[in-house]
Amino acid sequence: MFPTGSWLNDQRKIGLGLTAFGFLFTFLGVVLFFDRGLLAMGNLLFLAGMTITIGVQATMQFFSRRKNRKGSAFYLSGAGLVIIGWTIIGLCLEAYGFWLLFCEFIPIVLQYSRRIPFVSKVLDVPGLKAVFNKIAPMGGLPQTMSDADARSR
Repeated sequence: MFPTGSWLNDQRKIGLGLTAFGFLFTFLGVVLFFDRGLLAMGNLLFLAGMTITIGVQATMQFFSRRKNRKGSAFYLSGAGLVIIGWTIIGLCLEAYGFWLLFCEFIPIVLQYSRRIPFVSKVLDVPGLKAVFNKIAPMGGLPQTMSDADARSR
């Protein structure tokens, strides 16, 4: 189905599957009243999936970058608290760490989601549209300060 040199090889397919199962188990753990086992399994599957998808070295570099250290500390300490039994506090720390680590990808995901037929209708609901337009403006990629300054002159 995919060519041999494709970016989506078998290893990455497995990694994306593990990451998706990690999100599923985390969601089920929250829905089932913060079940510690499901949340811990979701954390492990997410980290394993990310590692398999982008590689061990790239994962270590991502979590140890200077700008990601705070998010990594919150995420990993939250995962540790979930494993030892403090599920609600651990999940809150994890959520904050996840936000710090991946918040720069949210505008990209929103721009892509606006092109998906059903999802675009949901994103066009008046209340949600105002919030999402602040996060990712409709006009494409977010502007940098130099772009905005150049246009005002």
